[in-house]
Amino acid sequence: MKREDIRNIAIIAHVDHGKTTLVDELLKQSGVFRANQAVAERVMDSGDIERERGITILSKNTAVTYKDIKINIIDTPGHADFGGEVERVLKMVNGVILVVDAFEGSMPQTKFVLRKALELELPVIVCINKIDRPEARPMEVIDEVLELLMDLDASDAQLDCPFVFASARDGYALLNLEDEPKDMTPLFETIINSIPAPQGDPEAGTQVLISTIDYNEYVGRIGVGRVDNGSIRVNQEMVMVNHHDPDQCKKVKISRLYEFDGLNKVDVTEAGIGSIVAISGIADIHIGDTLCSPEDPKPIPFQKISEPTIAMHFLVNDSPLAGKEGKYVTSRHLRDRLFRELNTDVSLRVEETETTECFKVSGRGELHLSVLIENMRREGYEFAVSKAEVLYRTDDKGHRLEPMERAYIDVDDEYSGNVIQKLGERKGELLNMNSNGSGSTRLEFLIPARGLIGYRGEFLTDTKGTGVLNTIFEGYGPYKGDIQYRKQGSLIAFEAGEAITYGLFNAQERGALFIGPGEKVYAGMVIGQNGKTEDIELNVCKTKKLTNTRSSSADEALKLTPPRVLSLEQCLEFIDTDELLEITPKSLRIRKKILDPTLRKRAAMNHK
Repeated sequence: MKREDIRNIAIIAHVDHGKTTLVDELLKQSGVFRANQAVAERVMDSGDIERERGITILSKNTAVTYKDIKINIIDTPGHADFGGEVERVLKMVNGVILVVDAFEGSMPQTKFVLRKALELELPVIVCINKIDRPEARPMEVIDEVLELLMDLDASDAQLDCPFVFASARDGYALLNLEDEPKDMTPLFETIINSIPAPQGDPEAGTQVLISTIDYNEYVGRIGVGRVDNGSIRVNQEMVMVNHHDPDQCKKVKISRLYEFDGLNKVDVTEAGIGSIVAISGIADIHIGDTLCSPEDPKPIPFQKISEPTIAMHFLVNDSPLAGKEGKYVTSRHLRDRLFRELNTDVSLRVEETETTECFKVSGRGELHLSVLIENMRREGYEFAVSKAEVLYRTDDKGHRLEPMERAYIDVDDEYSGNVIQKLGERKGELLNMNSNGSGSTRLEFLIPARGLIGYRGEFLTDTKGTGVLNTIFEGYGPYKGDIQYRKQGSLIAFEAGEAITYGLFNAQERGALFIGPGEKVYAGMVIGQNGKTEDIELNVCKTKKLTNTRSSSADEALKLTPPRVLSLEQCLEFIDTDELLEITPKSLRIRKKILDPTLRKRAAMNHK
């Protein structure tokens, strides 16, 4: 049986192509908000970091009603680091809207998300967005998308997909570029006509596959999924099973049931096939679990979540300045917070190590882990992290394998030589090089994931901020050999105290400083970057010796170069394998793992 009054769709796209803005307009024009209601831009990006960076991190559910048909919409992330989110939510929908920028065209992540949709045999609506851009080239982008569909072996039905032109920012969609812009009606109509209604057997036993997990401090874990067969109601006795764990069979009871309406969850007593529902009251519900009727429990097949490729150690902060700025500083605080993150982030792994002070946290990429670090920092946590390292595997013959990334780089022609040289040093292999004739070049590399650690900041410097770097996980390949991460050494504080202008003035001749006068330092803290390869210890707390003829007022004439203040990402890129980044709600400090200079030198000798 078909449920004609429902459509379930996901919006997929590359980063920054306008998914979230498009959802905003669909919400506004379907009457979700009152006529005079003030609505924030990108209303679906509810997290602080999502708003600041303009990226979607977690997929979001919403629903709009058009001509008495309920359209459940899932807004998905575009970043490769959050690809795990996209793979899962596609199991809940019957079709996708692929949003493509009318100027940038088909990008690497477009290919990644589209491939996932085609593998699940989902029909596609292509929405060419941002046609109001002066440099838009919608007709060429259509050809690019069709070429991409052919490359991905799309079926004839998928190749025959409808194209819609839109400007999400200005709130209109068109079926033909010559049409007069009005509103989003053409897109609504295309969704109703092109996306099939959900199908299922209302008389069969209940089956609900949990595709995402929400978390609420009051009710705990909330499972979100689509009703595939039967119906689900409050207080129903059910059995929880899992396709990848045949032994699991647990009796559970549905305590509360919600459906989505606009931006809200609405309590319902019962939901039928095709409905996307949120279920609370089951403490240990996980992604991939299927809720079934006890009479005939059959799990729904579900692909395994992609494994993490990168890991960091999160440690209790033990520096001389520890505990002065953070609210949560103990190992128990750190442990509880990291394990709580597992409630919502399925691509993350947290392992305890031999010591209670240190946890190994693995994720999909540097961005994935830096977002977690930034969130914890804002919540008042104080801790330290080590340099990101990749997770190796071994094959059947005992050979070492490492994660490989396919990197797509768009740069102006004048910078391409520099980029090729730098990535060559990092064991990158140039696969393709195309010049588009308008002064920019697209490079395609196959490169070990560790070759990209710490490169993005350098890349932006080398291309004067104009380069675009996108990566997609390619799989595991043979180990490519050692890579030297950093050519410059660190400037290290020699003693504890407060940095003074006189000491900093003498230190700045050696390299770029990260601190200014008046900042507290301790022995072993990294205060700058040396211009040469070796580490140098400096005393920046040194004052000038005063005599009868030399006065302290002469110090005022000393000119200091403003310090280079590093962001969280820049710090994570800068630290080397023998360093840690100390993170507090107010400060970021880079330090050596071993603070004592004698012990540090001894450890370096033993290491050699």
